[in-house]
Amino acid sequence: MADLEIRDLHVCTDGHEILRGVDLSVSRGQIHALMGPNGSGKSTLASTLMGHPAYEITQGSISFMGEDITSAEPHERAKAGLFLAFQYPVAIPGVSVANFLRMAINAKREEPIGVKEFRAQLAHAVDLLDVDRSFTSRHLNDGFSGGEKKRAEILQMAMLLPDVAVLDETDSGLDIDALRTVAEGVQRLHDEQGLGVLIITHYQRILHHVKPDFVHILLDGRIVLEGGVEVVERLEREGYDRIRQEFGAGEAGAVAAGDPGA
Repeated sequence: MADLEIRDLHVCTDGHEILRGVDLSVSRGQIHALMGPNGSGKSTLASTLMGHPAYEITQGSISFMGEDITSAEPHERAKAGLFLAFQYPVAIPGVSVANFLRMAINAKREEPIGVKEFRAQLAHAVDLLDVDRSFTSRHLNDGFSGGEKKRAEILQMAMLLPDVAVLDETDSGLDIDALRTVAEGVQRLHDEQGLGVLIITHYQRILHHVKPDFVHILLDGRIVLEGGVEVVERLEREGYDRIRQEFGAGEAGAVAAGDPGA
């Protein structure tokens, strides 16, 4: 059984069904890319995985590390080892990056982390991700550029050591250099910590820096195509419209990229 198991997931918001039977499995050590155009349901899936109350699960289930978390609270999911990097991180004036990280770590522990242990862990994460140490003294996301906000979230991942991280369009709004920095940080955490990653995006460019093991195409609330990096290459050649024409909007189930029908 995979560490994160999504089965026949149907989700509604404001009376509209957005996800129409999503099946997806992610385990530690794997990198998955979930791709789709705007409005396909990508961010709905990310928010649902972390228990956002605006999204109602009408059918299906979510399991994490062998436990059913379909009805779990967001803090319970985070404490269990599931992490979400937001598309638009919120600023918290008055709280430094370092203090926020220490509070977040303590929320997962029975006993507060010691000062010496925290400093050593922070120093290692800063070195691993090639982040300026002075960055941790700034107020979280307050006046940060888009790239700095995303870098702060990657630093959170390095400190919190989740089992599976969901990156909700973390490449949105980043220039080339910032994108490369963030992508390399994700790859390093995967390589060193065995992090499982679900990259949610509608661009191919982040996948030039982070190589996915599995690629899934989401259209109209369903995964219609799955495979490896060849799916990304096909998408670059043909675009979403060609795939939509081939598999049809609302078609049930997923088709493996290697299937003759694909």
